[in-house]
Amino acid sequence: MKYNRILLKLSGEALMGERQYGIDPKRLAEYAQEIKEVTDLGVEVAVVIGGGNIFRGVAGASNGMDRVQGDHMGMLATVINGLALQSALEDAGVPTRLQSAIKINEVAEPFIRRKAMRHLEKGRVVIFGGGTGNPYFTTDSAAVLRAIEIESDVILKGTRVDGIYTADPEKDATATKFDFITFDEVLRKGLKVMDTTAFTLSQENELPIIVFDMNTNGNLLRLIKGEKIGTKVQL
Repeated sequence: MKYNRILLKLSGEALMGERQYGIDPKRLAEYAQEIKEVTDLGVEVAVVIGGGNIFRGVAGASNGMDRVQGDHMGMLATVINGLALQSALEDAGVPTRLQSAIKINEVAEPFIRRKAMRHLEKGRVVIFGGGTGNPYFTTDSAAVLRAIEIESDVILKGTRVDGIYTADPEKDATATKFDFITFDEVLRKGLKVMDTTAFTLSQENELPIIVFDMNTNGNLLRLIKGEKIGTKVQL
């Protein structure tokens, strides 16, 4: 395998499938199967999911809500998504643990780095919920932080497009895709990969990021096997 330990970052919106809100069980089952194919080969998988399908703190703040309160609501939304993915993975026969940066002992373990790494070593998928546990930080930042802490080989950012383009390919037909790009080039060209805090943290720790289309069946497995899927951001 090209990578032995990965952190998969999924957006909350990805869980909506064809819906306008909430969680699509069909899409959830598809993601669970994709992850199972990878874990069956012995790859250690951690997952961070956003909460935008349920609530976004920034959106709440723009409508007059206190930003800190809104961000805490968003963190809880990521725990709900984590519970949903945990259920789908266990239905697929994949042992899973959900760890939360916010203490919710009845539904999730607290985040403990050594415990998380031990779960991964035992072949369990570890889902990190609750973001970083702090307001003003996105789940992109949580994904990079957790990836560094568990010594992941790479961050795989699953999106609905197949990589990083010169412009939004859904709006600009002339946009061209990058197969490889450096961190400095991304910043110089003003391309949107992750929020600046998360991206800088990844760059400083020399942690590569691969942006790929998670909604194409088999892409995750092909990527793990070393095929050139999506766009790789590296030093």
